[in-house]
Amino acid sequence: MKILFLGDIVGRAAREAVIDELPALRRDMDIDFVVVNGENAAGGFGITETIANSLFDAGADVITLGNHAWDQRETLTHIDREPRLLRPANFPANTPGKGAGLFTTEKGQQVLIITVQGQLFMETLEDPFAAVERELAACPLGEATDAVIVEIHGEASSEKMAMG
Repeated sequence: MKILFLGDIVGRAAREAVIDELPALRRDMDIDFVVVNGENAAGGFGITETIANSLFDAGADVITLGNHAWDQRETLTHIDREPRLLRPANFPANTPGKGAGLFTTEKGQQVLIITVQGQLFMETLEDPFAAVERELAACPLGEATDAVIVEIHGEASSEKMAMG
């Protein structure tokens, strides 16, 4: 399975480059699944429904968000209607949207996407390691899914390395 992860798309120029190039890239490289971190796609401040739809139309299968998830207020309602738009799984339980999702490629393969936000130099949230463990327990690799992608949105490379 070929998976492409693009991130952190920041602003108009990056967004337009992805929208322009992703369809051909996906076709030419026979990519099965595309994950995009789009939390800064609206000029460095969150994502709008229009921008998210443009990225989906260009070939993104999932868009992940991080600490700028709510910079555009419309995301608070859009995220509940769009299961392909994921906010960190370690946000408080009553937060709109989901932090993980199980998705099916065109070839029928199952891909679990989990996104969490780190804690160092960031707003304090639930333990990202516990959040990942919880999501993995609910959807075990080799049983319920063929692949697992964990995106950790954070400032410290040490947290990312510790996640594995």
